Amino acid sequence: MELQAEMPAPSQVREPGNVAGGRVTRPAAGGSRAVMRVAGVVLAGMASVGGVSATGQGHGHDGAMVVIDTDIGDDIGDAFAVGLALSSPELNILGITSAFGDTALRARLLDRLLCDDGVPGITVATGVPGHRRGGAAFTQARFAAVAPRRRHPAAVDFLLSELSRHPGDITVIAIAPLTNLGAAFERDPATFRKLKRIVMMGGSIHRGYDGAGGERRGPDAEYNIAMDVAAARVVFNSGVPVEVMPLDATQQRLDVARRRELFAAGTGLAVDLEALYRDWAAATRRRTPILYDLVAVAHAIDPTLCPAAPMRIEVDDEGFTRSRPGPPNSRVCLGSQSARLLDFYMPRLMRGVPARGCRVGR
Repeated sequence: MELQAEMPAPSQVREPGNVAGGRVTRPAAGGSRAVMRVAGVVLAGMASVGGVSATGQGHGHDGAMVVIDTDIGDDIGDAFAVGLALSSPELNILGITSAFGDTALRARLLDRLLCDDGVPGITVATGVPGHRRGGAAFTQARFAAVAPRRRHPAAVDFLLSELSRHPGDITVIAIAPLTNLGAAFERDPATFRKLKRIVMMGGSIHRGYDGAGGERRGPDAEYNIAMDVAAARVVFNSGVPVEVMPLDATQQRLDVARRRELFAAGTGLAVDLEALYRDWAAATRRRTPILYDLVAVAHAIDPTLCPAAPMRIEVDDEGFTRSRPGPPNSRVCLGSQSARLLDFYMPRLMRGVPARGCRVGR
C-alpha cells in the first residue's frame, strides 16, 4: 500500500549528492509519512548457520563469492540493492560489511533485514566508523534500533580473512564510501590484491545528479567518492580490477506503480523494504527512490545489464572522477537500459519467504 498523503514536517536531512557550500547532498525526489511495520516481534538468539532462503530463491552457495560493503540506512537505495543480492541465486554472499557513519547501527539494521528474509546466517561485519562534513543522515534508524546489539566481527578483519581463504575468487560489491576498502589495503596490500574484482557504485564522468525535474546536468562530486577521497584513490590505484557504475548509468527511479506492486508481495523482504522506504520518505520528504546502488548489484550478476569499457579514472581533491588519458585502471559503464533493469530486478525483489515474526539475537 502506498501512502502519499500529507505528512508532519520532518527535521532537515542531508542526502548524498551535489556539492554545495561545502556539503554533499542528493537532489530531492518526493515525500511521505513514516509507517513502521508492527514491532511486536520477540527478539532473541540468532543462530550462526549458513543461509539460503526457505524458498530456495535466495543467495546460493554455488554462486559467485561476494562481499557487499554498504552504508545502508541513509539513502533508501542500499536496502533495495541488498534485497536484490539476497534474491539472486547467482551470488554466494559470504558477508555484508557496514560502512561509514554509524556502522554499528547499520549492522543492527542488516541483522534484522537478513533475519526477516530468512537468511540470518550471512556474516554481518562492522566497518570503520566515521563521519564527514556533508554526510547523510541515518533516516532508517528506527527500523535498525529494534534489533538488539550483538557482537560482529570487524569489517577489515573479516574481508582480509575471507581473501586469505578464497584468493582470487571474491568480488566486493561496494555501494558506500570506500573507507573499509581503503583501510583493508593499508593494512595488508598483498592480501587485498587477492580480490577478483571490485564492482562499485560511484563517480560521475559526463553526467551528474539529475535536477528535480529530471533535467541532466554536468559531472558532480558523487557521494561515495567525495566522502572519502583518499580511500577512493587507494582503490583505483590498488591494482585490483575495478568496475564502476557512475551516475551516468545508475539514476534508476522506482515509480509509484512499481512500489505498490513490490510492497504488496507480502514477503519478509517486501515488508521490510516498505518499512524502510516509509522511514526514508518521512525523513527526506521524498517519494520516488533512485536506485543507484542496485545497478552495481545487477552488473555483478549480469555485466550485460550495464556494459563497461576500459577507462583511466583519477580522483581530484573535491571527489570528482576525471577520465584521463593513459593506461586504464578501471572499466566504466556509461549507460544502462532502464526497462531491461526493471524487468530484471522486480521479479527477484518480489520473491522470498512470507513475512513472519523473526527472532534476532545477541
